[in-house]
Amino acid sequence: MPPASPSWRRWTPLIVAAAVLVGAAVAVPVIIAVRDGAEVATPAFSRSPVPSPTPSPTPTGLAADVAVYDLAGLPTADVFTIIPALPVDDDPFGAPTGLLATPATAAIPVFAQPGGAPVAVLPADLRWGGSTLPVVARDGAWVRVLISGRQGTPPGGNPAQLTGWLRAADVALTENDTHVEVSLSARTITIVSADLTETVTTDFGSGAEGTPTPVGRTFIMHAEVMPYAYTRGHPLIYLGVQSPTLAGFDGADTAVTAFHYHDTRSGAISNGCIRLDAAAIDRLAQLPVGIPVYIVG
Repeated sequence: MPPASPSWRRWTPLIVAAAVLVGAAVAVPVIIAVRDGAEVATPAFSRSPVPSPTPSPTPTGLAADVAVYDLAGLPTADVFTIIPALPVDDDPFGAPTGLLATPATAAIPVFAQPGGAPVAVLPADLRWGGSTLPVVARDGAWVRVLISGRQGTPPGGNPAQLTGWLRAADVALTENDTHVEVSLSARTITIVSADLTETVTTDFGSGAEGTPTPVGRTFIMHAEVMPYAYTRGHPLIYLGVQSPTLAGFDGADTAVTAFHYHDTRSGAISNGCIRLDAAAIDRLAQLPVGIPVYIVG
């Protein structure tokens, strides 16, 4: 039986607010009257309770960092860069948050953790994409995102999906309800959104035993038609994660995982990329950059 897709479909943030109204105690003088020989206490006047002001909510989450940093000399958080200071994703099947983050200025700092000094710089414009990123956590004035690039190269280093923290004030946040699910065992690729579940293929080629397709969550980094004969004029869709076993590929210092067209496209036959038919690759190429992609075994 193929493994289940990630066990979430919907998630609902819970927001709880409380307001307490305290009635002000009011002393009321009375007049003692005599009626039919009996004393009766009657109020001289009445007043409605006065509510106390509703207190302002106490800020929660990580505090803002408003420092101005010199970004010169920091490594660029892109597909080519090795950044040992950035952590790999420690929750590779965690649910999407429904947010994408894009730098609000030409270049912003990337942090390994809030409160520390920046360890990389994220430009708003990158030739091979990687500036629009899925938010995987939000905490106060900070967002955690998936980052392209690698912490290290195999076999000695860890090439898994990187993450980093950005200051929320440095990014534009947009809502996104779409992600892609890839099942290597069921041989299906499905686009999932709030009002759509669309299976775009029921077979594809994936990584061979020595060059497996990486599993976990990543994102669509870039899509472009490239002059490679095997793609037959269809776009390559580059993902933000690289091979778990290859330090580089075809003379390059990167081993990026991608969706692409190939005439031979069934079974464990590739160097890690996912080979698709024309209809499937063209459909996936319509999706915006930055959306999450979940690959399960």
